[in-house]
Amino acid sequence: MSTTHRDLDAQLARWQRFRNSRNTALAGDYGWLTLTSFQWLEDRPAALDLAPGLWSTDGTTASLTATAAEGLTLVDTGEPVDGTISASLLNEASLLWVQYGGADGRQVVVELAMRADKYAVRTRDSTSPVFTGFDGVPTFDYRPELVVEASFRLYPEPVDVPIGTANPLVDGVHRSVGELVFRLPGKDHEFHLQAEEEKLGALTVTFHDETNGESTDEWRKVSTARPRVDALGNRTVSLDFNRAINYPSAFTPYGTCPMPVKNNSLDYRIEAGEKQPALF
Repeated sequence: MSTTHRDLDAQLARWQRFRNSRNTALAGDYGWLTLTSFQWLEDRPAALDLAPGLWSTDGTTASLTATAAEGLTLVDTGEPVDGTISASLLNEASLLWVQYGGADGRQVVVELAMRADKYAVRTRDSTSPVFTGFDGVPTFDYRPELVVEASFRLYPEPVDVPIGTANPLVDGVHRSVGELVFRLPGKDHEFHLQAEEEKLGALTVTFHDETNGESTDEWRKVSTARPRVDALGNRTVSLDFNRAINYPSAFTPYGTCPMPVKNNSLDYRIEAGEKQPALF
């Protein structure tokens, strides 16, 4: 076996481990595949679909009133909800707050969320057919030519760019820290994608491409390791489109996932990474 073949086999093995980890994470308890509703809270106590009790918000705090007979318990402690409880969150924060149902009283977890400076709840049901029927995300075959070297051009300061999200009532902000500049096979021009910084200096880019709405979801994202810096201060990363993944909004209509910034659109068919799951 030649070195080239050995290298390709090693790349393929790493990608398969990545895919296994990704599918395992999606299949976790009360993950994105279990979402069954997204509901805004009103300013006076009101019943919600798929969740016992009366729910409300005064704008800064969310409240839940229920009796012990309704079977709600706190996720953290298992303590029954009997009376009124409240919680406060920062914008974009979430809390797996209460649970109910099923033989163990934990079939459904109710998540409290703050989105667009408003309170909402999402129900996460362990019997959701999207969750119970999940057997992995469909993907394109591995494409070694879509692993490209990119230069990272760091901005002097991060730039906050207003964006839309998967929920038309929720606006978002993309904190661009710089651009990834690269070429793709068969194209004679450079591509520029604005990137966000993640933990430990890793980068994530959210992008459109010409497969969207056909074989892939409306947009996807791909992450890189922390950029390498050479002696001259040049920053580079390996950009592997085989690791392009869907946002949760590809699996559920109840996500508030960020859209790409306006310029993160590729005139190219990125036939690599995850395909449209078509689960709902």
